[in-house]
Amino acid sequence: MRGLVRKLAILALLGAAVGPALAADVIVAEQPPYCADHQSIALLVDNDVVSLKQEVARLMDEAIAVSNDQRWIYSSRPVFVWANEAKYSCGKAYGYLKASYRDEQNLNNCGCAYSRMQSYMH
Repeated sequence: MRGLVRKLAILALLGAAVGPALAADVIVAEQPPYCADHQSIALLVDNDVVSLKQEVARLMDEAIAVSNDQRWIYSSRPVFVWANEAKYSCGKAYGYLKASYRDEQNLNNCGCAYSRMQSYMH
């Protein structure tokens, strides 16, 4: 409980320091460290929300299929881990796209996790 109170106090101080920007926006980095040296697919290049939504849905469907495949579940390679991460991130990005909002963080995470999943499969 004490740790939660401390975190909330830090967020309140950050919120006061940055003005109208949300404190959570300040804490979020551009790309997670595990994606820094990895080639991710560029989902943000596409300006058309409809085609972007289709592409994210395709990536999410592939990640779901891989995460349900027994070959990858019991593999010694981390394909299953990245499939689940892609499934989660692409699902969040897809949810935002259904409301016509392009959430760059989740789109970047989706592209990164999908690319990592693919790289460990081959």
